[in-house]
Amino acid sequence: MGAGAPNPLYSEYSILNSLKMVPLLLFYAFSVLVQGYNAELTLHPKTQFLFPEGKSLVLPEPSDYFSSQLVSTPLPTNSFFQNFVLKNGDQPEYIQPYLIRSANSSISISYPSQNISSDFIEQIFRPDLTISASKNPKPNQRHVISSYSDLSVTLDLPSSNLRFFLVRGSPYLTFAVNGNTSISISTADPIRKLSCDSSFTKYTIRLRNRQTWILYASAPIHLTDNVSTIKSGGFSGVIRIALLADSDSQFEKILDKCSLTYPVSGSAILGSFALKYKWDVKGAGKLLMLAHPLHLRLLSKADASVTVLEDVKYSSMDGELVGVIGDTWDLEAESIPVSWHSIKGLNKKSIPEIIRALGNDVKTLNASNISATSSYFYGKLVARAARLALIAEEVSYPKITPVVVQFLKDMIEPWLNGTFGANGFFYDKKWGGLVTKHGLNDTTGDFGFGIYNDHHFHLGYYIYGISVLTRFDPAWGKQYKSQAYSLVEDYTNLGPKENQHYTRLRCFDLWKLHSWAAGLTEFPFGRNQESTSEAINAYYSAALMGSAYGDADLVSLGSTLAAFEIQSAQTWWHVKGDNKIYAPRFVKNNKVVGILWSRKRDSILWFAPAERKDIRLGIQVLPILPITEVVFSDVDYVKELVKWALTSVPKNRTEEGWKGFVYALEAIYKQKQALNEVRDLSSHDDGNSLSNLLWWIHSRK
Repeated sequence: MGAGAPNPLYSEYSILNSLKMVPLLLFYAFSVLVQGYNAELTLHPKTQFLFPEGKSLVLPEPSDYFSSQLVSTPLPTNSFFQNFVLKNGDQPEYIQPYLIRSANSSISISYPSQNISSDFIEQIFRPDLTISASKNPKPNQRHVISSYSDLSVTLDLPSSNLRFFLVRGSPYLTFAVNGNTSISISTADPIRKLSCDSSFTKYTIRLRNRQTWILYASAPIHLTDNVSTIKSGGFSGVIRIALLADSDSQFEKILDKCSLTYPVSGSAILGSFALKYKWDVKGAGKLLMLAHPLHLRLLSKADASVTVLEDVKYSSMDGELVGVIGDTWDLEAESIPVSWHSIKGLNKKSIPEIIRALGNDVKTLNASNISATSSYFYGKLVARAARLALIAEEVSYPKITPVVVQFLKDMIEPWLNGTFGANGFFYDKKWGGLVTKHGLNDTTGDFGFGIYNDHHFHLGYYIYGISVLTRFDPAWGKQYKSQAYSLVEDYTNLGPKENQHYTRLRCFDLWKLHSWAAGLTEFPFGRNQESTSEAINAYYSAALMGSAYGDADLVSLGSTLAAFEIQSAQTWWHVKGDNKIYAPRFVKNNKVVGILWSRKRDSILWFAPAERKDIRLGIQVLPILPITEVVFSDVDYVKELVKWALTSVPKNRTEEGWKGFVYALEAIYKQKQALNEVRDLSSHDDGNSLSNLLWWIHSRK
């Protein structure tokens, strides 16, 4: 049957499913109208399915650092403070604007400088100030995480009677001192001058390195100094320390004025394409916080409760951090379309070519011939096949749909019912999440999935396949719905009310507004993420799954997280020629970041050198989806990126897998040229296909 011809299969699969979407979209629109875009997202509890419990031999022990009341709950595995609970717990973490290190019952604070080259930018940790108790009977006792939230972590030094409220974006380091304890502050550079006001509640610490720190105390405190050490008498109360980042007297007056108001924790409330920050504040007065560049772009213009202080600035490798007054912020993301098919539609003249490619690609689908057992590579094959079904639906070529549907069933079911044998999903009770058979005894198995690396990458591919399969076979979707939700909630769970078995938003960072891929591995530079496009796919696929199951809440959650992930990718991974965030030396040499760390920007990849610019581009594009058009909507940047990447495209035909992604972006502005280049390719990345590349190029308008 030719392209575009009416047929019963197309009516069953496409028209019926489209009609089913109408009430879902109407309900979603009605919800937004009634509740507003800032209404809090909640996922209705489902019948909760748990995969069989697995006993890992490689996971660290959470009770080493988390308090006893926290250990009984699912715990964060990819968080901004993860280094504090791994190995010795003494690697620094970036709590903007400072690096914080805990070691030997002390806390060190660093306002980091940067080591800049054409290949990387990294923060340099130097313990500007180190705070401890003067007399500590147990100087080697570990710290304890007594509480944490979306925007903060509370770190206790039990033997020192010190509790630190580490709140992201606070220009002050705030800590409580109990038990009339004498404190000690040591400095990396000699003290040039220590002075105080008449009330003995404000001290100015001037160091030889030209830094000036201001200490505020909630009650009079008596400090003395000697070369590089400051000591106090017995004290009980709250102390706040801030770097005077600008010598202007107005800057210091703002710090003085806001010093009495401090946050002890902060929460983030997700709405539809919206996010609200709320800080738990103590003391009287106004709360001063710092916003990174993406915050500033997303801050609601209608929010009269906040005031941006353009003259209060701290440096950061994420861009300038700017002062904001207000204990609640409203952020509004740009809404994005979540579509099964191309956003702008296909050129009808291209359909015969796409159909021919579909016929060839479908011939390769044979589940019995699949040798992959890695959860990652296996998942990519699932999603690759699912794309064929949707492309066939869009070009009205249902002939291949039954073949793809059966292939997807043969591939996915063994992972959902535990019969795959070579690998499979298990539930880890210790941290509260999914692990794989390969990862139970090997930290490198499945790229570290067993220690919570890359969960959203791997699972996103399965969720995409499940979504498509459910779209075409709702009865199958109903049969495996509980298992499907168990997979997606491993990385999208909003909290214990929704699912008590998984931590909250495992990978997504509600302060940075993007995901972290690295799990329970100690890294000197903190968490990291390589592929933003695979992270976007994870949340986009969650939205599609919501669509397939008629779950408007999951559609909204997945769409919102994908929207934030996209804007973060465009802010910190995509390096435009006029980029003001990174140093000119780095910008000149890089059009896209390879690995983005909490405190480092790298040009290399985990699996390729910096010189392979085509691979660096490709890892930020795959998998090619309708949403890819939104990610790369800046045509001028795409031109820069492609021109840069083409200089490293290999000439030999044995390394053609990554070329397709370069040509796919080239098609945004040079459609005919890219089309000819793609036709000439002899091979494709295992997550891509000729059908998908042709679909993408012919949907450029």
